Amino acid sequence: MLPVVDKPLIQYAVEEAMAAGITEMIFVTGRSKRAIEDHFDKSHEIEAELEARDKEKLLELVRGILPSHVTCMYVRQAEALGVGHAVLCAEKMAGGGSSAVVPADDLSDGQPPVLAQMVDVFDHYHSSVIGVEEIDRKDSKSYGVIEGKPWDDGLFKLSRVVEKPEPAFAPSNFGVVGRYVLMPRIFEFLRKQKPGTGNEIQLTDGIEALLKEEQVLAFRYRGQRFDCGSKLGYLKATVEFALRYPEVKDEFSDYLRAQFGVEEAEKVKESRRTTPWPTTRASARRSKFERRFLAGKAGGAQRCAPFVFVARVMRFACFLITCDGEVLAEVRLGILVHVVAREQFV
Repeated sequence: MLPVVDKPLIQYAVEEAMAAGITEMIFVTGRSKRAIEDHFDKSHEIEAELEARDKEKLLELVRGILPSHVTCMYVRQAEALGVGHAVLCAEKMAGGGSSAVVPADDLSDGQPPVLAQMVDVFDHYHSSVIGVEEIDRKDSKSYGVIEGKPWDDGLFKLSRVVEKPEPAFAPSNFGVVGRYVLMPRIFEFLRKQKPGTGNEIQLTDGIEALLKEEQVLAFRYRGQRFDCGSKLGYLKATVEFALRYPEVKDEFSDYLRAQFGVEEAEKVKESRRTTPWPTTRASARRSKFERRFLAGKAGGAQRCAPFVFVARVMRFACFLITCDGEVLAEVRLGILVHVVAREQFV
């Protein structure tokens, strides 16, 4: 629920899923995690008040948080036993379909959206796909690093994933960045998976097991990623998206110019001119498949408590993970609805 400019991270994740044609969502959450459910719930009182006051733009903003064609469902993960375990919690709701796992604290920015790119690759090759980006080898200890052979443009046929290797032993300079589209058998291997580090069931271990029996592709997606689970990544995302936000981009650019010099600020501003601000009401592309979106909480010792989402496209399901700012999440819950609307009423 941590906000980037005026939307919580989880909202960006949901919009990325909607842009890929996903319309049904299931949240696997934990105890005291009502903030997400409340955020996506319908607020009749606020909508009625805005409509009575003829606040059409604000009303559209509130209704756009969850468009009428999108539905949400919720299930609990009783214990924080890892991302793989959270995925298993949603297995029945996923209907045994293929799954896409998308950590929303890894805020992605691509045209078309990264999840839509990966769904297209999945549909074309009918193989599991994991998202990767080029990394500096010195940073390999922060990533799962892939080993594989070139397969197609931006694609590699995966042979293994080495989790957080020393730079000297990294098999490549491509790191896994938290975007996955997985075939249905991932559930079978996760059920058999024994708890690993921290007594958790890891999704990457399930993928390793799946790889022994099925082809898995690594996809170098087109776009940029912000690690909002880190302070620096979160700040970078805030600056990038603020420079696109219509209401503040000019004044914010002037501020940067005053703080850091005209030349550098102009370079930053110019580089953002052609990049549109992601609107709240994402336009879902048409698909011949029924799409579902499920969501939930994954466990583990993390900087922020994550959430996992699962989406299903008949044989296809999608998981998203997003960070929850704990107490801050409760404070920021109304960032799009209650806070904005209340300021208008005062």
